[in-house]
Amino acid sequence: MTVAPLNCSFELRTWYWQGHHLQYTVVGNGQPIVLLHGFGASIGHWRKNIPVLAAAGYQVFALDLLGFGASDKPALDYSMELWQGLVQDFCRELVKAPAVLVGNSIGGLLTLMVLANAPELGRGGVLLNPAGGLNHRPDELNFPLRLILGSFAKLASSDWVGPFLFNQVRKKHRIRNSLRQVYRNPEAITDELVELLYRPSCDPGAQKVFASILSAPAGPRPQDLLPQVKVPLLVLWGEEDPWTPIQGSTLYQQPRDQIQFQAIPRTGHCPHDECPDIVNQQILTWLNYHSW
Repeated sequence: MTVAPLNCSFELRTWYWQGHHLQYTVVGNGQPIVLLHGFGASIGHWRKNIPVLAAAGYQVFALDLLGFGASDKPALDYSMELWQGLVQDFCRELVKAPAVLVGNSIGGLLTLMVLANAPELGRGGVLLNPAGGLNHRPDELNFPLRLILGSFAKLASSDWVGPFLFNQVRKKHRIRNSLRQVYRNPEAITDELVELLYRPSCDPGAQKVFASILSAPAGPRPQDLLPQVKVPLLVLWGEEDPWTPIQGSTLYQQPRDQIQFQAIPRTGHCPHDECPDIVNQQILTWLNYHSW
């Protein structure tokens, strides 16, 4: 069943990929832009960006990645590589022209992967607090934390304990508390946003997706991908993000002609939703500079 984001003003469509139903939208005309959401999010997380970018003369695509939003949630081994293949096929079959890819969190890492490994599909990329991996790598964690997270992932994958844990994690008050950690503007944490994140968690298969992702490999390292990306990049980083701290952004601040970096003060992990006016203007100014 197709479920519209709350207060949705754009048409939702279905695309079939490898036997699965995926929800997407396309709005406007012009140079294509493809929006790639982060963990647990969906098309609706771009509700403050799609109309503005489309009104500026761009054809804006957004999709719910497999396992998220209103897209199917099959029991699979989820990975960054799985979603990379999905996005590449989406661009070839539906976008049909080199696009500007825009990604938040794991969507930012996914943007780098596609631009590095399928350069013919992209004219540029916008990274919004891009993740360093789908999960932490063992060498990135001290021993106690590594043990705790490893144990939690095993419990989440258990047929007995996993559903109980998932039902606790997805409660609306816990979603709201998590948002308070990663959003710095409390006014951006609305009932609509909580519902947008909660509703897909009620779908059949959502718990298995959650468990699979917790135990999935981290994926490629940004520092290995970045030298392979030859197109212009705009990197926007909320300065007060505890999930992808700005200290990790030094990779993107090294002198490179193709990269424009901008920190956004008093902003957390999802600047496109928390500070949409700033992010939309930054993206449009950058696009105009490159004559897109």
